[in-house]
Amino acid sequence: MSNRIDYAQVSPEVYKAFGGVYVNLQKSGLAKGLVDLVYLRVSQINGCAFCIDMHSRDLLKSGLAVDKLVLVPVWREAGDVFTRRERVALAWAETVTCVAQTGVPDAEYEATAAEFSEKELADLTYAIGLMNAFNRFGVAFRLTPSAAKA
Repeated sequence: MSNRIDYAQVSPEVYKAFGGVYVNLQKSGLAKGLVDLVYLRVSQINGCAFCIDMHSRDLLKSGLAVDKLVLVPVWREAGDVFTRRERVALAWAETVTCVAQTGVPDAEYEATAAEFSEKELADLTYAIGLMNAFNRFGVAFRLTPSAAKA
């Protein structure tokens, strides 16, 4: 698979705007590790190899155990490996990412709203939306992990 275009280079102003959202999310108050788990799960659902590679490496660098990392795709079956807050965030990430299939049911919203403040819920949803957008760029323009390291 080869790269198609370098979207960041050909449209730097819009890329910077997305980067601004990313920077603001880092200052949002949500735990970085939680957001990185969500980024990874969204990227797995969307099949973005570049983002899966990047977020897996980020999580490992931050000290996440490999045992936990490999269970992200099957977090529902992983027992107590993930905290309640992580499980709620991962469920929200899945239902929002798969919005066309799920319609984001009231029960999912209520479970998430019970665990996160309104601001946290808004910021978590911004993070999910941002990663879905970046995944679409990565997949559409064939950004591969090896291309990014070249």
